[in-house]
Amino acid sequence: MATPSINGPRLLASLAELGQVGALEGGGVCRLALTDADKAGRDWTVARMRALGMSVSIDAIGNVVATHAGQQDGPAVMTGSHIDTVRTGGLYDGNYGVLAGLEVVAALRDAGVRTRRPIAVAFFTNEEGARFAPDMMGSLVYQGGLALEAALSTTGIDGKTVGDELRRIGYAGPAPVGANRVDSFIELHIEQGPVLHREGVRIGVVEGVQGISWTEFTVHGVSNHAGTTPMNMRNDAGYVAACVATFARDLTRRLGGNQIATVGAVTLAPNLVNVIPNKAVFTVDLRNTDGEALKAAEAQLWAQAERIASEEGVRCERRMLARFDPVAFDPAVVRRIESIAAGRNLSHRRMPSGAGHDAQMLAPMCPTGMIFVPSIDGLSHNVRERTEPEDLVAGAEVLLQALTDLANRP
Repeated sequence: MATPSINGPRLLASLAELGQVGALEGGGVCRLALTDADKAGRDWTVARMRALGMSVSIDAIGNVVATHAGQQDGPAVMTGSHIDTVRTGGLYDGNYGVLAGLEVVAALRDAGVRTRRPIAVAFFTNEEGARFAPDMMGSLVYQGGLALEAALSTTGIDGKTVGDELRRIGYAGPAPVGANRVDSFIELHIEQGPVLHREGVRIGVVEGVQGISWTEFTVHGVSNHAGTTPMNMRNDAGYVAACVATFARDLTRRLGGNQIATVGAVTLAPNLVNVIPNKAVFTVDLRNTDGEALKAAEAQLWAQAERIASEEGVRCERRMLARFDPVAFDPAVVRRIESIAAGRNLSHRRMPSGAGHDAQMLAPMCPTGMIFVPSIDGLSHNVRERTEPEDLVAGAEVLLQALTDLANRP
């Protein structure tokens, strides 16, 4: 038997080929979850799985798990990610983890190697959450954190439900959710941030994922003439939204550490230049690696929103869109990935993940870890998302060794 090795040109060609499904001008991709483009991407990926001789299982939430048999039956060592994208996605977010996993299987087949345990490659439904909230829906259902029926009844931004769209595209599978037993899980992903690229580091050894809190605020004010209404007689919903947005930014400076805040969506009504807004709907995304610090940030943000609304004489409502506690990955898996990178003379550093990933949903089920490779200039969710080819191949080589080490351990 030969020593398995990643075929770099084959991996890069597969990424480019999948990138043609839902391709955007400028090199990006749009495959919102459960759209026709997502179906086409799923069909392409499943065909690639079957061409590798893998057994393919599709569950009731549309998660796809392909298994390469081991010498023994039992829970599989799993890798994977997602293939759905945001509207302005790149070629690598999610897709890289899935296709690198399939390249690992191809490399094992090329070398005539069969590991002790099975190796599985998965892609999970609606990781991005761009069409249906919450994000990481498929993996959340997979590990039991969200009831299947609740997920299937979720209505998207276009008024369609998850269940109806799964049936429409033919991916409401027969397998029970979570039927695939998992020995351990490693997800390979682009960093989606600037740290590795700016520091010239090849491999990110991910220790865990930040906690995430998404709140949607709706402020109800009174529309009035912008020129004739004195400043002290206004009930301005837009002003409240602006105050909360600046407070969120100031909050990160006061709390310091790893606290992050983003106001990503704002809608004003009637949205006219000379009319005081009578309604503002906006979101605040809070993240922190420290669970207690995240709770403190939430409490301060919510209290400030209520205080400003009261002072302005308007009504403020809030709704949680998503809430995930911080997740720490398995120390032994983290050390294994770190050791592999060092053994290959690849520069590496430990780091948290700023974005949410399917791996954080698998972490309660089994020993879990993540591998990052650099994103050029930190760009992701952007048609100009790029990672150097040699980094894509290096990350896949680390994944190959990590998976085979786990699959062959006694």
